[in-house]
Amino acid sequence: MKYKVIILPTALKALEKIEKKFAAKIKERINLLKEDPRHNGSIKLSGEKNSYRTRVGVYRIIYEIHDEKVLVMVVNIDHRKDVYRQL
Repeated sequence: MKYKVIILPTALKALEKIEKKFAAKIKERINLLKEDPRHNGSIKLSGEKNSYRTRVGVYRIIYEIHDEKVLVMVVNIDHRKDVYRQL
């Protein structure tokens, strides 16, 4: 089953600020979330109901999985030292 992926405007804005070589890899990883949002490298965030994270180099993609709607919502993309401060 393919999930629909929505990237929130704040995450999209953050993606535009990232260096192009990393941004391309992040976009690839986001596309992979359509097929398997709970892939081997994803980790559920503690204390959150539907929130997960996956890493691409020093960057983290924070996303929510809504199985009932077959939807993945990318909430934030940022450097690993800053990404968890905004949760």
